[in-house]
Amino acid sequence: MNAPQTRSLIAAGLVVRDAVAADLTAAHTIYQHYVLHGRASFEEIPPTLDEMRNRHAHVLRQRLPYLVAEYDGQIVGYAYASAYRTRSAYRFTVEDSVYVAEGQQGRGVGRALLAELIVRCEAGPWRQMIAVIASSASGEGAGSLVLHERMGFRNVGVLHDVGFKHGQWLDTVFLQRELGAGSETPPVDA
Repeated sequence: MNAPQTRSLIAAGLVVRDAVAADLTAAHTIYQHYVLHGRASFEEIPPTLDEMRNRHAHVLRQRLPYLVAEYDGQIVGYAYASAYRTRSAYRFTVEDSVYVAEGQQGRGVGRALLAELIVRCEAGPWRQMIAVIASSASGEGAGSLVLHERMGFRNVGVLHDVGFKHGQWLDTVFLQRELGAGSETPPVDA
């Protein structure tokens, strides 16, 4: 694509939709880059494509959204919500994950994915969304922090130096956003 890197893909026909099995190869490629070369994931060995398929199926079994962003026939990012924790009292809280293909950052892909993920989760029983973002002294993670803050998340804490990847200590920053009515009322099945 010859467009300047700062051109927004949202205005240019970016489509955010439910991921299907055929999209998982592209999602696997995107995630593999983050595992091998970045610090956004604390995984150090990329999962296999079969494992990515299993993870996708697990999200869908929980009736949570798993989305892709498609531009000009190519998958340029993906996002999903997962259970924040497995204990039952956490059942109304989800964690978001957003990954944008290398070279596509800063073009509105992450924002489009996260916006749709929030809408989908607000349509369900969930009341809180948590983002757990890796942050490094070199500034890695800054784009994710800005994205989440612009989407209404607030910083609720930092765990310092809890990960070590590619020769660098990493913090995790926790951000939180209410979904729908948030904690104003009890959930329907509480």
